[in-house]
Amino acid sequence: MTAEARPAEPPLTERQEARRRSILRAGAQLAGRGGFEAVQMREVADAAGVALGTLYRYFPSKVHLLVALMQDQLRHLRDVLRRQPPAGDDAAERVAETLMLAFRALQREPHLADAMVRALTFADRGVSPEVDAVSRLTTAIVLDAMEVEDPTQEQLSVVRVIEHTWHSALITWLSGRESIAQVRRDIETVCGLIDLPADTRR
Repeated sequence: MTAEARPAEPPLTERQEARRRSILRAGAQLAGRGGFEAVQMREVADAAGVALGTLYRYFPSKVHLLVALMQDQLRHLRDVLRRQPPAGDDAAERVAETLMLAFRALQREPHLADAMVRALTFADRGVSPEVDAVSRLTTAIVLDAMEVEDPTQEQLSVVRVIEHTWHSALITWLSGRESIAQVRRDIETVCGLIDLPADTRR
């Protein structure tokens, strides 16, 4: 069965959700200490106190696990931003500040950030639903900062360009090829597209 045809999973019970949270915490701790290579499924299972077979039922691979961790971080970020919206006189400033807040959160745990970004980069079609969920969350966070509830196709195109730039900036920073100051300049530059008249973007 292809990823596109995969049936929706039934909602988790309270006990299953608690087990899933324990697995995610174990994965985050291992990744935070040693990055992508440190996340070995048997060690995750041991740290979470579950059988290896149980772990694989929740997450078929460590890529699935790390992408799920990225989803978790983005959900938390969105909740925080809804309680404390970003400051800024216009949409471009608010989006730039939002993305820098996300960047600083990842910066606090660079090994974990590197593991999650590498997982997104390595993900094949089997992880498409999970990667798509990360993309939808990122889009929702940017649209929240823009204060747009019903975006046009033009606005969605701009958001995609902003997301690509942010992802690229993460990769280059993690590899040591770009400073935080340059990351901010890149993000502020691409966010300037938001407030440009539509006809000047063509």
